Amino acid sequence: METTWIVAAGLLLLILWLLATFNSLIVKRNRVKEAYSHIDVQLKRRSSLIPNLVEAVKGYVKHEKEVLENVTKARSALMGADNPHSQAEANNQLTGALKSLFAVAEAYPDLKASENFKTLQEELSDTETKIAAARQFYNTNVLDLNNSLETVPTIWVATTFGFKKEEFFTASDQDKKEVAVKF
Repeated sequence: METTWIVAAGLLLLILWLLATFNSLIVKRNRVKEAYSHIDVQLKRRSSLIPNLVEAVKGYVKHEKEVLENVTKARSALMGADNPHSQAEANNQLTGALKSLFAVAEAYPDLKASENFKTLQEELSDTETKIAAARQFYNTNVLDLNNSLETVPTIWVATTFGFKKEEFFTASDQDKKEVAVKF
């Protein structure tokens, strides 16, 4: 009789541990999804600012058509991205296109002095800061989930129930290059 109670108690503890582990993995996976949605919101905000920026620049830099087209293409790629990897690539492409646009804008004093352009540039800068914070938040949650999925004994539950590792939101090779400052 005593052995039966010990086995039953052991089984109950195992079931409780499985439930707690499963639930903690669900919570971590949902945190990753929430963090990804923060990135998505900021990227959409940024994308909605781009047409206004392009319109503001168009009137001043009529012969810089290629730069404006690159920004528009990069924005479209970002809008069509549907996972962290493709979104990171599209984001990096748009960042490069915007850098080119702002470099071109430097050659047009009237454009730089335009209040509309200044406001858009400030909003984009603010959005870039928010994107960076959202990416960091996302990557922290991905790290937490991935660590849980790779450590014993949680890996046994994760494998049994089909939990998958998530990808980090990474910077492009271009973003990692040393910036050359010239005076």
